[in-house]
Amino acid sequence: MDGHHSLPIHARPPRTWRQWLNGALFYLSFITGFTVIHAFQLLFLLPLKLIPGRWAGVTYDHGIRYTKGSFAILLNLMNQWFAPTTFSITFETHGRGKFSPEEIQQIVERDPSGKVVALHLPSKSVIISNHQAYCDWWYVWCLTYFMKAHRDVFITLKKSLKWIPILGPGMQMFRFIFLARSWASDQAQLDKKLPKLGQKAEQEDDPFAFVLFPEGTLVSRETRPISRRYAEKIGVPDLNNLLLPRSTGLHYCLRSLAPRLPMLKLLDITITYPGVPPRRYGQSYYTLRSIFCDRVPPPVIHMHLRIFDVAKQVPIEGAIIANGSFDPNVVGSSASEGDKANFDVWLRELWTCKDRFMTEFLEGDESKVSRSEPIEIPLELRSPTETLAAYCFFAPVIAPYVLEKLAKLFLSDFS
Repeated sequence: MDGHHSLPIHARPPRTWRQWLNGALFYLSFITGFTVIHAFQLLFLLPLKLIPGRWAGVTYDHGIRYTKGSFAILLNLMNQWFAPTTFSITFETHGRGKFSPEEIQQIVERDPSGKVVALHLPSKSVIISNHQAYCDWWYVWCLTYFMKAHRDVFITLKKSLKWIPILGPGMQMFRFIFLARSWASDQAQLDKKLPKLGQKAEQEDDPFAFVLFPEGTLVSRETRPISRRYAEKIGVPDLNNLLLPRSTGLHYCLRSLAPRLPMLKLLDITITYPGVPPRRYGQSYYTLRSIFCDRVPPPVIHMHLRIFDVAKQVPIEGAIIANGSFDPNVVGSSASEGDKANFDVWLRELWTCKDRFMTEFLEGDESKVSRSEPIEIPLELRSPTETLAAYCFFAPVIAPYVLEKLAKLFLSDFS
C-alpha cells in the first residue's frame, strides 16, 4: 500500500482481500502468541505465589521477566511479518541532552555485515515521549528490545485496560501500573509499586525502563482545545504539534526512583511519523488496526533521542545534596512548591524544544534541525530462532538459569 500512509484513514481506498487476509493472520498470530505467554504465566508461574520461601519468589520473578521478554519479541515479530518498517534513530548534537560523535559511536553496535544489532543506551532509565498515536507504546517497547531492556519494561496505563481479556491480566502480571487519572488515587498506586520496582532493579542489577507519556493522552481534536485552555490558564503559549505536558506524575516518579537508582537517566524521545502534516493528528493516519490489519505501517519511524542525568541535569533541587547525589530523606518527603514549579518550567521548555524540532523536521527545514546522521534499524528479530521465543518455546531452557540462581540463593542463606 505504497503512499497510502500519507492519506487520512477515512480517505483510503476500500480494503482489498489481501488486507483482509493480512488482518486475519495478524490476529491469529498475535492472539495465539499472547495466549501462550499468559497460559505459561498462569499454569507454571502463578502457583509459585502459593509456595512460601525465597526460592519460589526468585523463580516467579525470573519467569515473569522471561514472559515479558517473549511478549516484546512477539511485538517485533508482528512488525516483521505484518507491518514492516524501520527505525530512523537520531541523537541531539547541540544544547541540552546532547551526544558527542564519540558517544554515538559507542552506543551503536553493528554485526560484521554492518547491521545494527544493539543500542547501548542507559540500562536504568525513565523513558518519556510525545504521544501522537496508540502505536507509540508499541514502538517504544520495540526500541527497548534493541536496548536489551525489553524484559524490564514498566508502563503506566489507563485503569480501564486492566481487565481486557487475556491482555489485561497478563499486563498485571508484568507489574504494569494502572492509573485512574485522579492524582489522589494514582499517587497511592505509584507509592505502592514504584519504589519496590526501583529498589529491586538496583539490588539485582537488572535493567530498568519505566515508560511515561507526560501529555497523558493523544493529540486530537478533542484534546487540542484542552491544552489551549490550560496554556491560557497558566499564561504560556500553546504548542503546535504537541499538548502541554503535565509535570506532576513525572516529577513524583523521578523523586521516587532517583534515591533507589543512583545512575538513573531520563531518556527523552521525540517520535515523528511520515505522512502526518504539521499541526495534524497522528491517530488520523495510524492506528494499530490500520498498521497491522490493513498493512499500512509508517514506512519509517523517526526517533530523536536526548539523555539527561537525573541527579545532575534535571531540576529536583530540593532532593540533591552537594556532591550531585540524592538525599533519600528529602526525596521521600513531599516536594516543595518551588521544586514543583521549577520542574514544571523545565519540562515545558523541553516540550517547547520538541515542538519546534517537529515543526522544522516535518516542514523539511533540515538546516535548523540539530541532530546526528540517522541510524537505520529494521524492525525485525536479530535471529530467526527468536521466533520460537515469541511463543515461549524456550521456556524449559530457563530452568538451568533459575537453578543456578537458586543455588546461589541457598548458599547465601547458609554462608
